[in-house]
Amino acid sequence: MRVSSVTSEASDNSVQTSNDNHGFIIVISVIATLGGFLFGFDSGVINGTVSGLKAAFQSDSAGTGFNVASMLLGCAVGAFIAGRLADRFGRRRLLQVASVLFIVSAWGSGIASASLEFVLYRIAGGLAVGGASVLAPAYISEVTPARYRGAMTSVQQIAIITGLFVAFLSNYFLANLAGTATATLWMGFEAWRWMFWMELIPAAIFFIALMTIPESPRYLVLTSQFDSARKVLGRLFGRAAVEDKLAEIDASIAGDQRPRLTDLIDKKTGRLRRLVWLGIGLASLQQLVGINVVFYYGAVLWQSVGFSESDALLINVISGGVSIAACIITIMVIDRIGRRPLLLVGSIGMALTLGLLTAVFSGADTGVDGGLQLGQVEGRVALIAANAYVFMFNLSWGPVMWVMLGEMFPNQIRGSGLAVSGLVQWLTNFAITMTFPLLLVGVGLVGAYGFYTVSALASIVFVIVMAHETKGVELEDMRG
Repeated sequence: MRVSSVTSEASDNSVQTSNDNHGFIIVISVIATLGGFLFGFDSGVINGTVSGLKAAFQSDSAGTGFNVASMLLGCAVGAFIAGRLADRFGRRRLLQVASVLFIVSAWGSGIASASLEFVLYRIAGGLAVGGASVLAPAYISEVTPARYRGAMTSVQQIAIITGLFVAFLSNYFLANLAGTATATLWMGFEAWRWMFWMELIPAAIFFIALMTIPESPRYLVLTSQFDSARKVLGRLFGRAAVEDKLAEIDASIAGDQRPRLTDLIDKKTGRLRRLVWLGIGLASLQQLVGINVVFYYGAVLWQSVGFSESDALLINVISGGVSIAACIITIMVIDRIGRRPLLLVGSIGMALTLGLLTAVFSGADTGVDGGLQLGQVEGRVALIAANAYVFMFNLSWGPVMWVMLGEMFPNQIRGSGLAVSGLVQWLTNFAITMTFPLLLVGVGLVGAYGFYTVSALASIVFVIVMAHETKGVELEDMRG
């Protein structure tokens, strides 16, 4: 075994002699999840700026859809390359690059004077979001003991939802201060531009905080940096556990070549491993149920059925709060009841609530402007069903997908597996986001939500047939 040839004298005096350093693990995990917070903020801020973008760039439905969805192209590329680059340069270094891109995107999106300029800055932000979306859960899973890895990785989803919630809250207050999102607020700039600039604060904090966290010990072993790996493992799990843990990690990758995409193919059958198909299915179905239509187009959606702009933005805030509550429940139970049961319960709940929304929208009247008009009772039912849907998603597929992607791949193919799954996740997100404005003027809300309902039903079958439990399994014991 390779570690046997490396002396253990490099263990320094700072290495702790206690068992798991819970406080340290929590702190560095929270710092990593700031990437998730920015992921959520960057995704949610667009919700309140759609009217401003249409007015500033004179865009039609297709143009507006592309302006909103353009970030997701960057997300797809970022997610695809981040995993492999992280295997080469390290998890922490790639997160630092992402933090810089968040800063550039936040500033540029607000200052943009033309649609193309805006799209380029949003794509830069997408690279950051895509990278953070796969690197943060991977990093957390690699520094956390198996017995509470699910809870810690679920914090990523809370961070995402908190970012969305803060973005919704910021959009709501800025729009109210200015009167509307398109009105001038401060220094001669419209409120929608300030909505983007609010992201500069958490992005700067993320950049600074990343300087304080260690590199993943699994990356250090993968690149034969055994002395550094010992130091980090000592800080995480205590001095007594260092050599055993180092040997476990090393044994799990011993004899393997540098990670590459061809590792995802089963050498016996010549086909993609079943585990890769599981990752692709989890990633795509999480988006096909339409959750980001609520996150990106919530204001547009509720205004299309008769709510005012102010009320629509407030509804977004409420949905954000509901999402956070659901994620907290998931953190409390995921390492007790497991991942698979949560996915199944969520799929059933989403199918029921989306079906109810589709039924309500199908019975709505058509207003004078061609949009749907809900009655008072129907409007309340739609609000309750929509928030129940958001709750069920964030109780299950929202956090659990990221938990499973971060932990289910063996060490050797984790980077490549995350790359492919992340690419699929963001391409599906792009397709759903890009098509919603077109669906709204084509088949309407009924057709759109009917499709999301069918996808939720399909996710039930997928969980039953494909998903397996990863609760309590050490990463070194994961098999492809």
